[in-house]
Amino acid sequence: MMNSAGKHRKRATIGIASVLGVAAIAAAMFAVSTPDGQASESCQGLDTALRNNLNFIAGQQADPDALSEARIANRQAVVDLIQQRRQAATCTEVVQADGGKQEQNQAADEAEKAAEQDAGMDDAMAGEDEAADQEAAAAGGGEVVCQGSTVTLSGEGGAPAASSDEFPAGTKLKVTNLDNDKSTTVEVTGVSGSCALLNNAAFEQVREPGKFLIRRAVIERVG
Repeated sequence: MMNSAGKHRKRATIGIASVLGVAAIAAAMFAVSTPDGQASESCQGLDTALRNNLNFIAGQQADPDALSEARIANRQAVVDLIQQRRQAATCTEVVQADGGKQEQNQAADEAEKAAEQDAGMDDAMAGEDEAADQEAAAAGGGEVVCQGSTVTLSGEGGAPAASSDEFPAGTKLKVTNLDNDKSTTVEVTGVSGSCALLNNAAFEQVREPGKFLIRRAVIERVG
């Protein structure tokens, strides 16, 4: 019992200590100038990231454990920084937690589909994405999963990692951004509301400057 208690105290200390570094980590992620012409695109990514973090906080509040307070403080610091970026980008949508039942990428998928239909590109993009998925699977040797899913960041620090609602801890996923051909292979370490939710370090390896959402992503299970 003494050893178990000591381990819990150590974990709690580590969790709280991580809060001290979150502002610096998140500031680096969100301190990107956004030209006026890209405001709407940036707002969509910011809104998605904000909703995801609000959902995480709501989930921790609904079912807390010994480390929930530290996790909530960590995410709240990220939320505050996202709100600052939204204000700078003049984002106007009211973003709220949805109880954790809606995947964070649903709104982005719907908005993307509407934009493609308006531009007359729906069929072309669907064919292009399917071909890209098949090519990526052949090249990477992994099993393509969660086709059509978008990928965003959780706001969490630490070594590159991911969380998922599809795969258990220990699963290795390869995430490729088809818009810049960058990829990262990470281990699932926790549960989230999407197929693959990358932490800050992992998302930084595949992101495009100024963007907080990967719309054309290939997710492969490689281990």
